[in-house]
Amino acid sequence: QLQASGGGSVQAGGSLRLACVISGRTLSNYVMGWFRQGPGKEREFVGSITWSGGGTSYIDSVKGRFTISRSSAENTVYLQMNSLKPEDTAAYYCALRYFLQPQYDYWGKGTLVTVSS
Repeated sequence: QLQASGGGSVQAGGSLRLACVISGRTLSNYVMGWFRQGPGKEREFVGSITWSGGGTSYIDSVKGRFTISRSSAENTVYLQMNSLKPEDTAAYYCALRYFLQPQYDYWGKGTLVTVSS
């Protein structure tokens, strides 16, 4: 089970930190991803972290502004979002995939982020 939280409303230039708690699973062979879906847009990949090694990847539009990290003790993945822009407004979802598979099979409910100008 994945549970995302931390969404809210913020002005442009502000920051938010999202958290995704994962329960019921050992994560050493998994990759955690963050996705988002803005109003009238398709869902897009934002970034991911490999649980065991901590390697991360991001889409270009968030590089340098967003940071993904994880806490093994808390079984939680974080998405730190800085310098937020109105175009970052979206429902944000966390998802999980086995590291050998390309598709994300496990999804949490979204948490809404609204950035006003």
